[in-house]
Amino acid sequence: MSDSLPSLPPAVPRHGNRLSRWFGRRILALMGWRVEGDLPDEPQLIIAVGPHTSNWDFVIAMGVILALGVRVNYLMKREAFFWPFAGLFRMLGGIPLDRRRTADTVPQIVEHYRRNSALWLAITPEGTRAKVAYWKTGFLRIAADAGVPVLIAAWDYSRRTFVLDRIWPVTNDHVADAEAIRCHVCSVYRGRYPALQ
Repeated sequence: MSDSLPSLPPAVPRHGNRLSRWFGRRILALMGWRVEGDLPDEPQLIIAVGPHTSNWDFVIAMGVILALGVRVNYLMKREAFFWPFAGLFRMLGGIPLDRRRTADTVPQIVEHYRRNSALWLAITPEGTRAKVAYWKTGFLRIAADAGVPVLIAAWDYSRRTFVLDRIWPVTNDHVADAEAIRCHVCSVYRGRYPALQ
């Protein structure tokens, strides 16, 4: 793995220290992964990351987050936040989500943006590691309601590279945008199990 990592622009939420960044770099080095692309100078955004086909995606993503020293949050079902793991999940950026309140999931998350001036939230739009015909539009509805940009990121197992692709120009047609993003990610990048993309 190359030791060169994207620099952190001023507005990027930060987390960790020299030790955690070293640990993240070691994870990536041991797995033979590298990071490619640039971080946008944005205090708030949604990171739509895919193709999500394996539990190893989480390990790689955590290595990237720690290595960069970026604070990235992610959603987890509230039931996963039990002792002794609740503190660890929160420290690593987990946000508990009450799945019984599915009708107001987007407002729950938008409220997190309203309460936090610096918030990067990573979402896997597939919603599962299984093959799906389309990506869910929740991440785009959150971005629209919170007024934040959408950064596309990807696991590319063919090159063992985690790619910070680009800020995607979204419209008000969430279904069309989700399909365009899915087609881009799945045609350019390869997950661990391509058959599940």
